[in-house]
Amino acid sequence: MAVPKGSTIDPGRTRATILEAATRMLYERGLDGIGVAELCAGIGVSKETLYRHFGTKEGLVESVLHARSERVTNWLAEAVTAAGDDPADQLTAVFDALQQWYNEPDFRGCAMLNAAAQHHVEPVRTLAAGHLGGYLDIFSDIAGRAGAADPRLLGRQLLMLVEGATVVAAHHDRADAGEHARRAALILLSAASKEKGQ
Repeated sequence: MAVPKGSTIDPGRTRATILEAATRMLYERGLDGIGVAELCAGIGVSKETLYRHFGTKEGLVESVLHARSERVTNWLAEAVTAAGDDPADQLTAVFDALQQWYNEPDFRGCAMLNAAAQHHVEPVRTLAAGHLGGYLDIFSDIAGRAGAADPRLLGRQLLMLVEGATVVAAHHDRADAGEHARRAALILLSAASKEKGQ
């Protein structure tokens, strides 16, 4: 990432540019599928620049995962909000958004779980757990609005459907994985709402 003669270096922009490029490369190749030299060449920065902004490759990986988790969680929360107040519509919006993601040519599964499977180190496992916790909060909120007797339990069941659909889409067959999970989610939601009403 050469700086044109006469211009100034913006550390924030440099860091953001590295994060964006590294996110794409690490998702495509895996955390261990690319070394620092190749990563730097692909991004267009020196090792010194990468280390100045992130300390180590592990520091870069943690920053990439944190930023991706935040972006994905916000994306799903926005889908829920845009769907209106009906919990069934909110769930439908989540699974429709996921199916669109599954259909993307560069889809390779959940980056957070891929990372946790590749790196059995506490910082990465903590980030993955936090990411799933964000999903659980979204689903528990939907379950609560639907009148579930135990919103956290239903939220956990919905989380399992999401992650199961994501694994199936990544490793078996992506066609309609989100649609099939959505149908199961709506059955769970309906059953939980009926239990509350009894």
